[in-house]
Amino acid sequence: MPELRQDSFSGDWIILSPGRATRPHELHNAVSARVPLPKETCPFEDIGFAGNGVILEAWPTAKKWKIAVIPNKYPALVHGEACAVDFRDGFYEAKTGIGVHELVITRDHKKTFADLDRDTATQLFAVFQERYRTAKDGCSAYAVAFLNYGPSVGASIWHPHYQIMATPFVPPHIVQSLHGARVYFNKHHRCLRCDLLREERKKKTRIIEENRNAIALAPYASKRPFEVRVTPKKHFPRFEDTPRAVIADVASLIQSSLRRLRKYAGDPDLNFFIHDAPFAGGDHPYHHWHAEILPNLSYLGGLEFSTGIYINVTDPDEAAKILRGKSKQ
Repeated sequence: MPELRQDSFSGDWIILSPGRATRPHELHNAVSARVPLPKETCPFEDIGFAGNGVILEAWPTAKKWKIAVIPNKYPALVHGEACAVDFRDGFYEAKTGIGVHELVITRDHKKTFADLDRDTATQLFAVFQERYRTAKDGCSAYAVAFLNYGPSVGASIWHPHYQIMATPFVPPHIVQSLHGARVYFNKHHRCLRCDLLREERKKKTRIIEENRNAIALAPYASKRPFEVRVTPKKHFPRFEDTPRAVIADVASLIQSSLRRLRKYAGDPDLNFFIHDAPFAGGDHPYHHWHAEILPNLSYLGGLEFSTGIYINVTDPDEAAKILRGKSKQ
């Protein structure tokens, strides 16, 4: 029997219709094999050596970098000397395209985030934190770090790389999610995500894995098949202010979740991103930052585009069971 489920934060509805398909091999976009492009064609190989790109930040050094931050050669938003300016275009309202768009590159041409050693994965997240702090330039209102893995979700270059963008306003989707968390906090004087984690740990059915400081689970109202959310167990409103030990455990669970998706769900194209609080507006005590992994295992159609209501053909309980390796494929 199909169900309508509501996201507790955004208020978005999804249709859970597991009768249409339940297993990864019954879904559309599983990838059978990934073949790296030759290094000779990679634009990231000579960064810091032949001057192919300007390094904004590097670890451990610019000459022997394992992680490098460079400006995006084809930025969606540009960093200017002045902040974004509002203007009217006849009947319409608009802004100048001022913001931040950077690339964060790991050295190994073949190792995706799932395959990095723990120290490098942790340091990558520490670099994200530092770039978030740098983006607080008085012009930007919100920043997001994300990975596009695979051509169907926006990856145009094979070499593993990540993007950081900062916008001059808080995106409406984020505003909507924050509003739900704030309403719950004002009513109950508790964090909504903390309460959800307590409920999920009590039921255990949607938990995929946990470690000392973080937990990975399949969200109750998952929009996409095999969606995964990784959250610090303790309450931290801001990603950039989170201690390194917690960052390390979150990064570790994201790596483990990606390896599980590779093993049990056909290594799908996917995006993962960090959902943080806006720069302004105080401490946002009602917000609890987290990371989301969205595999691209099903096509979007007329209902999704016309209403924003997603159809998910995989029950999150079953998805968690499969990703734990407890279900026969």
